[in-house]
Amino acid sequence: MDAVSLFESQRPRLTSIAYHLLGSAADAEDAVQNAWLAWRRVPLERQETPEAYLTTVTVREALRLLRRARARREAYPGPWLPEPVSTVDIDGETASLALLVVLEALPPAERAVFVLREAFGYRLDEIALMLDRTPAAVRQLASRASRHVRDRHRRHVHDPATTRAATERFIAAAAGGDLAGLMEILAPEVTFHSDGGGRVRAALRPVHGADRVARFAVGTASELAPGVVIAFEPVNGELGVVLREGGVVFGVLGVELDAEGRIGQVFLVRNPEKLSRVP
Repeated sequence: MDAVSLFESQRPRLTSIAYHLLGSAADAEDAVQNAWLAWRRVPLERQETPEAYLTTVTVREALRLLRRARARREAYPGPWLPEPVSTVDIDGETASLALLVVLEALPPAERAVFVLREAFGYRLDEIALMLDRTPAAVRQLASRASRHVRDRHRRHVHDPATTRAATERFIAAAAGGDLAGLMEILAPEVTFHSDGGGRVRAALRPVHGADRVARFAVGTASELAPGVVIAFEPVNGELGVVLREGGVVFGVLGVELDAEGRIGQVFLVRNPEKLSRVP
C-alpha cells in the first residue's frame, strides 16, 4: 500500500480522535492534515508503524491547537458549545454534546488521556508514548479525568424512542407557550446551554432551573419563523433535532435525559459558523 492510500485508510479514525479532543471539526481536519504533512517527511525506513506514528502526531497536533483555542474560547461571547457533526465516524456515548462540554473543562493532557483510553481503547503505556510521559503520570491523569467526568456527567442510557418522545414534548410545549407542559418534562435542575457565538441571539450564560428554562424555551421558540422545518437526525452519534429555514440549517438542538426520563440538559447551537457539518 502506498503512503497516500495508507494515510487515507487511517484518516477517519484520526479525524475522530482529533474531534474528540477539540470539539471542532475544522480544527480536527487541520490536525490530521498536519499529521499527513509530517508523515510525508518520514523516511521510508521509519514508516514501519504508520498507525502509531500518525496517531501520535495527530494527538500532539490536536493538543497544540486545543491550547491555542483555549484563549479564544475564554473570550467567547456566551457559552461555547462543540461544533455539531453528522458526518464524522464517532461514538455517541463518547462524543455526545453533553460529554464534550464536560471534557472542555479538563486540562488538555487529562482530556487526551480520557479520550484515548475511554473512547478509543488505548492502553496507558501506549498513551504514555503518545504524550511523552511516564506510565505512572498517565495513570494519575486518567484517574483525575475519570473522577471529573464521573462527577459531572451521570449518563443515563435511554432508547432513541424515549429520547425522541421527550424531545417532541419539549418542542411542542415550547412552541405552544405551554409552561405547565414544559414543567412536566423538565428535571428540576435542568440546564439550557445556548451558543450564538455573538452572531445570533442566545443567553450569555447557561440557564438553570425548570422555571427559568421553561420561560427561556418559550421565548426562544416564539422567535422562530413560521416556515421552520424540524427534523430528527443523527447528531454526534445520537438523536438530535436539526432546524432549517428555506433548506438552510440555522440551529441544532440536543437533549440529555435524567434517570426518570425527564430532560436534564438542553443544548442549542445557533452560531452559523458551527453548522456547516450538518447538511
